[in-house]
Amino acid sequence: MEKQKVTVIGSGPAGLTAALYAARANLTPLVIRGIQPGGLIATTSEVENYPGFPDAINGFDLADKMEKQAARFGTHFLDGIVEKVELGERPFKLHIDNGTIVETETLIIATGASPRKLGVPGELELANRGVSYCAVCDGFFFRDKTLVVVGGGNSALDESLFLTRYAKEVHIIHRRDQLRADPVLIERAQNNPKIKFIWDTVVTKVEGTVKVEGVGLQNVKTGAESTFAADGVFPYIGHIPNTWLFKDQIELDENGYIVSPGRARTNVPGVFVAGDVEDHVYRQAITAAGSGCMAAMEASWFLDQIEHEQTSLAQW
Repeated sequence: MEKQKVTVIGSGPAGLTAALYAARANLTPLVIRGIQPGGLIATTSEVENYPGFPDAINGFDLADKMEKQAARFGTHFLDGIVEKVELGERPFKLHIDNGTIVETETLIIATGASPRKLGVPGELELANRGVSYCAVCDGFFFRDKTLVVVGGGNSALDESLFLTRYAKEVHIIHRRDQLRADPVLIERAQNNPKIKFIWDTVVTKVEGTVKVEGVGLQNVKTGAESTFAADGVFPYIGHIPNTWLFKDQIELDENGYIVSPGRARTNVPGVFVAGDVEDHVYRQAITAAGSGCMAAMEASWFLDQIEHEQTSLAQW
C-alpha cells in the first residue's frame, strides 16, 4: 500500500468528519474502520439531537451518510483493526490485523471510548433492548417507564436527572452508602421526587428475554439477593478510552485518555486526536464531529508547513 498523507483510525463521527475535511483538502485520506464501523453512534436506534434531522435518524444511517459524504470527496476505507503502531518517526507505521502495513505522514486518532460494562449475565444480550449507555440518546423511548441507573458519580446523577424528563421513576443503584458526585448534583437528585436510591447494592443480572424486564440485585453488606422490576438499565460506571494501542507512545492522562495541549494536537508532531478518545466530558456525536474537523485542518496545516520547509531547504 502506498504511503498516505493522512490516515484516520476510527470511523465514528470524529473520524468520518476528519476524513471529510481532509478529503476536501485533496489529501485523499485513508480511514481504518476498526472494530465498530460507524462508532458507538451506529449502535443507537434513533438519534434525535444531531442537527439537520428534525425527524430523527437511525444511528447506523447517520454514520452511513457520513461515510458516503467522505467517500464522495475521495476518502478511502480499509476494513481492519490496527494491532500495532510505530510513532517514533515519520512516516508513521500502522500494522493491520490482515498483515497490511500502512505508512502515513500524519495520523488522526479517533478510536473513541467504550462504556464500562457491568459484566453481568443478560447485559450484552439486551443491549439496545432496554440496556443503554446514553440517556441523551435513548431517554425519550422510556416515557412513563421505571428505570435503573447504576453508579454513584457525576455521570450517573447527571443522566438520572435527565431521565426524569421522561421516566415515571428512576432508581439509582450504588454499591456504597454515599455518592461520589458533586454536592450540587447530589442535592438536585435527592430533591427530585422521581429519583429513589438503592444503597449498598450491585447488579448481578439483567433479566428479560426480548427486552429488559428487571435486574437481579445483591446487597454487598448482607449478601441478600432480590429482583427489581424495571423497563430499562443505564450503567454509568465510567468509560474506558480505546488507547491501549498508544500506550508508551502518546501522552495519556491517569484515566487513559489522550492528552491534548489544544488544537487537536498530541505530544507527537504529526499525530492528532479527535472525539471521545480525548474528550471525557461531553461525549456527544456533534462535539466529536467538531473535533474531527479541527484535527483534519491541523493535519493539513502541518503537511503544508513540512512541504514549505522542504522546499526552502531545497532552494537553499
